[in-house]
Amino acid sequence: MSSSTRFALILFALPLGVTACNAKANPSAAVPAPVVDAARATAPAQQTAVLSGGCFWGVQAVFQHVKGVISATSGYAGGSAQTAQYEVVSTGETGHAESVQIVYDPSQITYGELLRVFFSVAHDPTQLNRQGPDEGTQYRSSIFYSNAEQKRIAEAYISQLDQSKIFSRPIVTQVVPLQAFYPAEAYHQNYAALHPNQPYIVFNDAPKVEHLRQQFPGLYTGK
Repeated sequence: MSSSTRFALILFALPLGVTACNAKANPSAAVPAPVVDAARATAPAQQTAVLSGGCFWGVQAVFQHVKGVISATSGYAGGSAQTAQYEVVSTGETGHAESVQIVYDPSQITYGELLRVFFSVAHDPTQLNRQGPDEGTQYRSSIFYSNAEQKRIAEAYISQLDQSKIFSRPIVTQVVPLQAFYPAEAYHQNYAALHPNQPYIVFNDAPKVEHLRQQFPGLYTGK
């Protein structure tokens, strides 16, 4: 979906009072910490996670406010380099998902803690091929793992959350190997921060950052 289409959708929805399309997960209770997780590193380092959960503007905005995250980059994963362009990905036929590459310091935050934020406030993991007003396979919920440890932690966490019945519907998040990540066009980077008053951001993405601040005050950073 193009930026202009997203803007039009929100304007259309406003008279109808549709202000809850923030694609926030709606668990019945606080999402618990993962039982299976990586050990916190004893020295500063850099590791990478790639997650997709709807429009990358909001996912990027959330993780840019998480303590221990060095950078969060909007982009594409799941398809080929030849089709990693926004207008092509928006057709939903490329295999790509709008994704965010998160570079983080494992001495400050673990992979499992990143996933807890992902499932709690960054998106709704029970929506299949959509988030809020955005629909299509490019908006699917996915965890793209880059090694066996990430795969083990992600699969164990999804099983833990499903068994605990935290969500009223099953989690549909895919756990798939990362083949490559392709950064999105420059105009998509830091979009929420650069356009805080755009209606799509106000109604879909700003609430996610606020929920992060409320639910994870120890992880929230106002940077």
